[in-house]
Amino acid sequence: MKIWVDADACPAPIKDILFRAAQRTETQTTLIANHTMRIPPSPYIDFYQVEKHFDAADNEIVKRLTPGDLVISNDIPLASEAIDKGATVLSTRGEKYTLSNIKARLTMRDFMDSLRTSGVDTGGPPAFSQQDRKQFADELDKLLASQA
Repeated sequence: MKIWVDADACPAPIKDILFRAAQRTETQTTLIANHTMRIPPSPYIDFYQVEKHFDAADNEIVKRLTPGDLVISNDIPLASEAIDKGATVLSTRGEKYTLSNIKARLTMRDFMDSLRTSGVDTGGPPAFSQQDRKQFADELDKLLASQA
């Protein structure tokens, strides 16, 4: 299993958790983004920069992943495509996207997008919390342990 990270919008605390997990479990982890970023020196951690086009990072992740890989992303359309290719997807808040919940997530995303397009202020997600970090770390550990 490889880990693919949609790194453009991935919070720094989640990247730190991923860096430690990659080292600890010797799991190849690749961050993909449209801007440069620092990664720690490690044989298990890579960075790939894509052009600054809409969905360029998402498209690169889908192109490179193989069944059984893990994708870290909050992007619902990317999650759907990754699941269709046989990957496991985990949001940065520790929510596992699956075949049974991704269609409902896509529908809700599209509905909220329609509201925003109509001028309705839908607000945003709550602030990223310590509980979110813990939830992510716990779910990541479960997924990595199941591969051991």
